[in-house]
Amino acid sequence: MTEPPPANPGPAQRGISPLVVSAFVALIALICGLVLNGLLQFQALGDQLDIVVEHHNRKINIITQTQVAAYIRTDNLFRMVMTDDPFERDALFLSFNHAGFLVGEGRNALRGLGFTAAEQRYFDAQTDLVGRIQAVQGRVIELLDADRRAEAQALLTREAIPIQEAFNRQLADMRNAYERANEAAQRQAQQTYRHAFFLMLAFGVAAVALALLIAWYTTCKISRNSRRIREQMAELERSRAALHEEATHDPLTGLANRRLFYDRLQQAIRRAVRYGGKVGILYVDMDRFKDINDRHGHHTGDAVLLEVGQRLLACVRDSDSVARLGGDEFAVLLEGVARRQDCVAAAIKIEQSLARPVSRST
Repeated sequence: MTEPPPANPGPAQRGISPLVVSAFVALIALICGLVLNGLLQFQALGDQLDIVVEHHNRKINIITQTQVAAYIRTDNLFRMVMTDDPFERDALFLSFNHAGFLVGEGRNALRGLGFTAAEQRYFDAQTDLVGRIQAVQGRVIELLDADRRAEAQALLTREAIPIQEAFNRQLADMRNAYERANEAAQRQAQQTYRHAFFLMLAFGVAAVALALLIAWYTTCKISRNSRRIREQMAELERSRAALHEEATHDPLTGLANRRLFYDRLQQAIRRAVRYGGKVGILYVDMDRFKDINDRHGHHTGDAVLLEVGQRLLACVRDSDSVARLGGDEFAVLLEGVARRQDCVAAAIKIEQSLARPVSRST
C-alpha cells in the first residue's frame, strides 16, 4: 500500500517570513531611535530651561541687588553732604561703606558666574566706570573732611550723581540683556519641544504610546520650570518695586523724600499754572532735636520723627503731600489753595498738633 504524499507545508510549518522579521527589527530600531532621540531632545530642553531659571535669573537677581546697593551708597553720600550733624554723618559714612562692599560683592558674584566674550567687554567697561565713581566719591569725602561742604555738594551734583546714574543705566542694560536671553532660551525650548514631538509622530503608530509618555513627562517639567520662572519674575517685580520705594521715600518715616517732594512740587506748579490754582508750601523744622538724640539715644529720636510724620499726615488732606527732607526737616505741599489764609490755617493746625507732648509709649 503506497503512502500518501506529504501535504504542502503551511505558514506555521514554514516559520516567520524573513521580510516580517526584518520589518519587526526595523520597527524596534525605529522605536529605539525614537526613544533615544526623544530623550536627547528633552534633555536639551531641560538644559535650556535650567539656563533660564538657574543662570540668567540668578544674574538678574544679583544685578538688581547691586543696583539697590549702588543707589543706597549714592543716597548716603548725598545725605552726608546735606547734614550738619556729625553723628549722623558718621552713621551715614558707615552705611556708605557697607553699600560699597555690597556693590563689590555683587560684581564679584557676577564674575564668578562667568561671562561670554561680549559680556566680559561690557563688564570691563563697567569696571572703568566703577573706578571713576570711587575716585569722585573719594574726592567728595575729602572735601567733607576738610569742612568744604559747598564744594562737596557742587562736586556731587556735577560729577558724582551723573556718573552713578550712568552706572545704574549700565546695570539696567545688563539686566535687560539677560531678560532677552531668557526669552530667547524659552523660544528655543519651545522649538526643541515641537521638533521632538513631530519627529515622534512621523515614526508611526508603534511609537505613539511612547511619544505620549515622553510628552507628558516634558509637559510636567515645562510646567514646573515655568512656575519657577514666574515665581522668580514675581520676585524681580518685588525687587523693582522695593528699588522704586527706596528711591522715592524716606526709609524711616515712609514719607516722600526730597527727590519725590520736588517732583510733586513741579507737577503741582504746572497744574496750578494750567488751571489757575495756587500752591502752598510749609517748612517744618524741629527745635532742639539734637538734644533728644544726645540725651535719649537715636532710637528715641527716630520714634519722635515717626510721630511727627504721622501728625503731619493727620493735619493735611489726602491731596496734599508731606515729605521728610532730611534730619529733622519736613515739608508740606498744599494743593488747590484758594488764598493765603488757607496756608496760615494749615500752619496753625500743624503747630497745635506738634505742640502736644509725645509720650514714652508713643
